[in-house]
Amino acid sequence: MTAKWMVYAKKADFDGLAREFSISPVTARIIRNRDVCGSEAVRKYLYGSWEDLYSPHMLKDADWAADLLLEAVRAGKRIRIVGDYDIDGVCSVYILYKALTRLGACVDYEIPDRIRDGYGINETIVEAAARDGIEVILTCDNGIAALSQLAKAREAGMTVIVTDHHEVIRENGQDVLPPADAVVNPKRSDCGYPWKEICGAVAAYKLVQILYERREIPQKEWRDMVEFAAIATVGDVMRLQDENRILVKKGLAHLPDTASVGLRCLIEKNNLDISHISAYHIGFVIGPCLNAGGRLQTAKLALQLLLSEEPEEADRLAQELKDLNDQRKDMTARGVEEAARQVEEWYRDDKVLTIFLPDCHESLAGIIAGRLRERYHKPSFVLTRAEDGAKGSGRSIESYHMYQALTEVKELLTKFGGHPMAAGLSLPESQVDAFRRALNEKAKLTEEDFVPKIWIDAAMPFEYITEPLIRELEQLEPFGQGNEKPQFAQKGLRIRSARVLGKNRNAVKLSLLSPGGMPMDAMVFADGDAFMEEMGQSRQMDAIYYPGIHEYNGSRSLQVVIREWRFS
Repeated sequence: MTAKWMVYAKKADFDGLAREFSISPVTARIIRNRDVCGSEAVRKYLYGSWEDLYSPHMLKDADWAADLLLEAVRAGKRIRIVGDYDIDGVCSVYILYKALTRLGACVDYEIPDRIRDGYGINETIVEAAARDGIEVILTCDNGIAALSQLAKAREAGMTVIVTDHHEVIRENGQDVLPPADAVVNPKRSDCGYPWKEICGAVAAYKLVQILYERREIPQKEWRDMVEFAAIATVGDVMRLQDENRILVKKGLAHLPDTASVGLRCLIEKNNLDISHISAYHIGFVIGPCLNAGGRLQTAKLALQLLLSEEPEEADRLAQELKDLNDQRKDMTARGVEEAARQVEEWYRDDKVLTIFLPDCHESLAGIIAGRLRERYHKPSFVLTRAEDGAKGSGRSIESYHMYQALTEVKELLTKFGGHPMAAGLSLPESQVDAFRRALNEKAKLTEEDFVPKIWIDAAMPFEYITEPLIRELEQLEPFGQGNEKPQFAQKGLRIRSARVLGKNRNAVKLSLLSPGGMPMDAMVFADGDAFMEEMGQSRQMDAIYYPGIHEYNGSRSLQVVIREWRFS
């Protein structure tokens, strides 16, 4: 599929911003392309500090929640934290458990089983809490939609505190909040918190800030947990803008000083340098390991790892999670292969891909759906066989509102939820084919919608690349959702030489010459033989690239990494 290359055309006074912040106009343009507008927003983007974080007291009910918890601690009441089985849920529980333990609380935790319990707090968890004599339930990364479950907890005489970040149920334009004593969620319509896009762990982290303030615990102790707010933000694919960007930047910088023996072990097991961890490493190495327990066994493994203070135990748990993630990767690869086979044989012309993989582990459905969406640039659902029918997840493209599409076929579903870009659902297995047909009949997608768009920050000749510019671009990290790594483009590059590298022949080294006559070495990380076959006899190419510095045997030279190409 040929992608459409698009150059951003957002306007601003790039030269003025460059002078004001002592940056290049190219960097000013990139910042504007990330929807950062105005001098104050640019300052915060470049130099955001702890003082630029929003006050936790702006979160509706946060002060009241802190009062309830401190009173429970003073009275010696039993508190149970109920989290979720993904990385955000695990980090949320970690933050709250460590903080409440620090305050001297009688506290424990529960994390639902993905397959047995499903998402969030359920009646079984509430009943178990009542039997155990729990007096306060504190949810994190869930609870905002648990209306009947939390009503049951209140009926049992428990104090209920919800901390969450998911969408609030609304009926007739009004919030429908769970029957809790306090509900801390920035997405409440009556919450004046300026940045609504925090994850569950950050909501918990903000509550801890108030708790520590009230008990006059040094601010440093709250800040020393920032890496867990950062890991959750990246792992839950939140937008790396505004406050999230500051928290992630602070969290990555604090990682070398983390107090978590388990986190250190996990980083070592993956052969990473703790002093040079990027958002990429969190999103694609550390995060998947922490998620693997919740996918294939129990999320409590990841929490035990993070809480572990014994090096031997931490080493064992880190290895177990890494092994589980390796197993998950193998299972995912097999699932993607089978899903792609079905698409090629039966569903190539479908507008909405719906693939049934009865033997696939249900926790992998969303990952496989995401891979299909990337490969075919079509909305993709992957369904697996569950105890009471079929269960699955979907991943979408910009022009297809996935949740709305499910509401149009809700008569076929037993349960569903989600948002424009992703959704989850359950349905009788006998309805899978009808579900596929109905989605495709109702889809208003055109061929243009299936053409992926690749956004370019600037058409920039090689002649503009310098070491100072490259160092300046590094200041724009961390890169990720909402703050993507910059991309530049140049046409008419002459290929002087090309050779395949690596034991797996998965890289190509190019020597290029710009139209203006500037030589540049370039790397392509892809199937080397396929690249050479595509190149054929061509000696000219257009490229989308990112500039960097190549260091070898003490020498330094400019080099670009090519991400997309076209031969001519």
